[in-house]
Amino acid sequence: MRMRLKGINRVTKKLADGTTRTYWYAWKGGPVFWGEPGTPEFIASYNEAAARKVAPPEGALLSVLMRFQEAQEFLGLADRTRFDYVAKIKVIEKAFGDFPLRALSDRRTRGIFKDWRDKLAVHSRRQADYAWTVLARVLSWGLDRGLVDANPCERGGRLYRGSRAEKIWTAEDEATFLRSAPSHLHLPLMLALWTGQSQGDLLRLTWSAYDGTHLHFRRRSKTSARIPPIRAGAPLKAMLDATQRRSPIILVNSEGKPWTPDGFRASWRKACRAAGITDLTFHDTRGSAVTRLAIAGCSEPEIATITGHSLNSVRSILDTHYLNRDPALAESAIRKLERGTKTPN
Repeated sequence: MRMRLKGINRVTKKLADGTTRTYWYAWKGGPVFWGEPGTPEFIASYNEAAARKVAPPEGALLSVLMRFQEAQEFLGLADRTRFDYVAKIKVIEKAFGDFPLRALSDRRTRGIFKDWRDKLAVHSRRQADYAWTVLARVLSWGLDRGLVDANPCERGGRLYRGSRAEKIWTAEDEATFLRSAPSHLHLPLMLALWTGQSQGDLLRLTWSAYDGTHLHFRRRSKTSARIPPIRAGAPLKAMLDATQRRSPIILVNSEGKPWTPDGFRASWRKACRAAGITDLTFHDTRGSAVTRLAIAGCSEPEIATITGHSLNSVRSILDTHYLNRDPALAESAIRKLERGTKTPN
C-alpha cells in the first residue's frame, strides 16, 4: 500500500569524507526521521513527529523541550547524539512535560529534579547522569534564549564514578584477539591501537585518507578538533597495505560493506567472547593507545597531537581515566633517571 506523507523536508549534505547523504525532516526545522523512506522505522518516526506537532501548553517545560529540538544547537549534533538526546528528552517529557516554567526559579525545584535522577539511577547511574545532562543543556539553551528564568540543573555533579583506568589492551590481549577473531576485525583493532581514534572516526575513514605512509583524519567527529597526518606504524602499515580495498571505506564487514555502528559493536562483542576476552571493550583501545604512547616516552603534547584531544584533556585522561599504572612506566622512569644522574667517583 502506498502512503502520501505530508510536510516532509529533504536535505542533502556533503559529509567530511566527500560523500553525500540525504536527511529527511518533519517539515522545515522539524525532527529528523530515522530509516529510509517507506520503511517501518521511517513511518514510525513520521507518526511520532506528527503527534508531537500539537502545540505544547504555554508556560510548561514541554514547550522548551520541543523548541530545543528545532534549534540549530540540536540539529547540528551528530546523528547518533541526536538519537540519544531524543531518547532522553522523551524520559524528561514523561516526568516533567507539564512542569510550570515559573517554578524553575523556586529553590525546591533542584531537589525535585535530583530526586528524579536518583530514581533513574536505581537502574543505571550512567544513564541517570546522561538524562540530567540533557535536561541541563536544554535549560541552559532556554535560559540563553530568554525562555526560562533559571537553570536548576547547573553544576549538578555526577552519580556514576566508574573508571576503566585498569582496562587496558595488553600485548597478550592483542595477540589473543588476532589469533581468534575473524580477519575483517583485525584491522579495526590495529587502527585503534596505533591511532587512538574513536570508533566513529575509524568507521568513517576512507582509503583516500591513506597515502601509503600517513593517515589523514579530517576532524574528530565529536570535538571537530584538527588532527595532523598520523604516520602508520610498521605493523599497521603492513596490515593496511595487505588489505583488499573492497569499498571506499577502509573498515568493512565480512560482506565488504561499511559497518553500521550497532553492527560493528555486536560483531566486536561476539569476537571478544569467542576469544575469551570478557572485560575489555573497543572503547578501551583509546586508553590503551594513550598508555602505550606514554610508556614509549611520548610527551603530553605529542599524545594530544595524535589523539586530537586538548592538552588539558590529555592531562586529565592520563591522571584520572585511562592511564593504567603499568609497571613498564616505572621501569622507564628509572632508566631515564639513571641516564640523567651523574654518579660521584
